[in-house]
Amino acid sequence: MAASHFKTLDDLQAKGKKVLLRADLNVPVRDGKITDQTRLERLVPTLEELSKKGAQVIVISHFARPKGQKVPEMSLKPVSEALGKLISGKAKVSFAEDCIGPIAEQAVKAMHDGDILVLENTRFYAGEEKNDPELAKKMAALADIYVNDAFSAAHRAHASTEGVTHFLPAYAGRLMEAELNALSLALEKPEKPVGAIVGGSKISTKLDLLGNLVSKVDVLVIGGAMANTFLAAKGVSVGKSLQEADMHDTAKAIMKEADAKKCEIVLPVDVVVATEFKENVPTQTVSVEAIPANAMALDVGPKTVQLLEQKIATLKTLVWNGPLGAFEVKPFDGGTNAVAHTVASLTQAHKLKSVAGGGDTVSALRHAGVIDKMSYVSTAGGAFLEWLEGKELPGIKALTQ
Repeated sequence: MAASHFKTLDDLQAKGKKVLLRADLNVPVRDGKITDQTRLERLVPTLEELSKKGAQVIVISHFARPKGQKVPEMSLKPVSEALGKLISGKAKVSFAEDCIGPIAEQAVKAMHDGDILVLENTRFYAGEEKNDPELAKKMAALADIYVNDAFSAAHRAHASTEGVTHFLPAYAGRLMEAELNALSLALEKPEKPVGAIVGGSKISTKLDLLGNLVSKVDVLVIGGAMANTFLAAKGVSVGKSLQEADMHDTAKAIMKEADAKKCEIVLPVDVVVATEFKENVPTQTVSVEAIPANAMALDVGPKTVQLLEQKIATLKTLVWNGPLGAFEVKPFDGGTNAVAHTVASLTQAHKLKSVAGGGDTVSALRHAGVIDKMSYVSTAGGAFLEWLEGKELPGIKALTQ
């Protein structure tokens, strides 16, 4: 769904208005330190634009899983402080220790035009995940306008993503707008021919995705351990490779459906195998028909990489979700790295539009050093996957009502 279907910041008279901005501040934290600030960095353009236009920006977000309890370790205060360091100009970023009630109300009352206020974790209230109308109403009462800039939370019908839109006029932030335009470009109105790379370990978690893609793309590359299940379904002996024996009939059905829809499924022709899964173990590269009984396939081989590079070179649009091998452990990152560099160079040469997303995919592209060389990389996990599956996302639907 392209951004033309709903209101953006271009349609918003922000000056002097209190804007409730739904962000995704659910960043990874280890030992009290934020390990990846990507989500905060991507929020900055919307925050700075609203602040410069003279809005009073009230930021709401969930963080971790406190299950409706006030858990001090899951406070958004440290995230708020990190966000404050990313904002340029005169905008002041402050924090309130609640997202509704007197504390939040007092903090909002004290705001001036251009100020940014981060409210406490919405999941400290059980009503957030239950999409409780009363909680949504209390959040909405703090502001005049609602802006959603959290595509990554759009697959959830929660009080702060869907509920508040029943009480306030709703707009898309710049990140939401960019995300939806990129996704529309990838599958709704793609330049053809269009292809997809789907990796990961299990077919069972990506059934809806594969089912939707075979009717949308011309070429479907299947990698990761998921490819082992397809190979085994075709009668190939995959040794000790990770695969789902109970999904063979499903894999056959997907291949049959793809055939009927004239979607070419591309599976590995050679693989890198090892007898154990750990860093820098002895490996060998074999044809998929020659996987030793005591070994497991952990990456695609050079002939597969060459085949994929040839296929990708014929495409105009590519959607990527999931790595081609166990990229987290060397040397099983080779296949994913090589294909990532090919996609990046075709993208940079304006020969390919590339849209990638999902947690592992983002990590794999960052590991390959090409994350900034794709047309668009979505930081959303579940929302990106559900969108690829063809499902309606409550947070997006709410913006179009």
